Amino acid sequence: MTLEQTPLSGLIIIHPKVFGDERGFFMETWSQPVFSSLGIDTVFLQDNHSRSCRGTVRGLHFQSTPGQAKLVRCVKGAVWDVAVDLRTDSPTFGRWHAVRLDEDNRAMLYIPIGFAHGFCVLSESADFVYKVSSIYNPETECGIAWNDPDIGIQWPTETPLLSDRDKHNPGLRDWLASKDQMV
Repeated sequence: MTLEQTPLSGLIIIHPKVFGDERGFFMETWSQPVFSSLGIDTVFLQDNHSRSCRGTVRGLHFQSTPGQAKLVRCVKGAVWDVAVDLRTDSPTFGRWHAVRLDEDNRAMLYIPIGFAHGFCVLSESADFVYKVSSIYNPETECGIAWNDPDIGIQWPTETPLLSDRDKHNPGLRDWLASKDQMV
């Protein structure tokens, strides 16, 4: 595996070693000892899998205290994956970074605690799988508006399919003023 640093500290693109031939391919997607040797010591407690159709935007989601790190990848189709730095003490607070994840490049994105996360489906449909470091808790579930002008994400769609929840997430400024802030 090789790591690719992004402009946001701690946000890492991971390129697994893929062994392929005429039969198909094999790749290791998670090994605690390997990831630890690469400096990623997160313990993951839950795996999730979503399927979405073209134009769907999911996000920007995160868990407040204790937070939730993620290891994400697209196993079928293609997504434009986005992480936003919500660490108020970070020099890149409020900045975002995006990467294409798809079934062909097989890249993964490690998103540390303190980031909001979302993605837009680029293909007809996409299967998206991810590991998380804390069990889902609806009481600590948070979101930031996908189209917050203060963040300025340049999504590859202007008319996304959104959940009711994602249609009503607050902007970053409103979230900062709320009691649901991450520490």
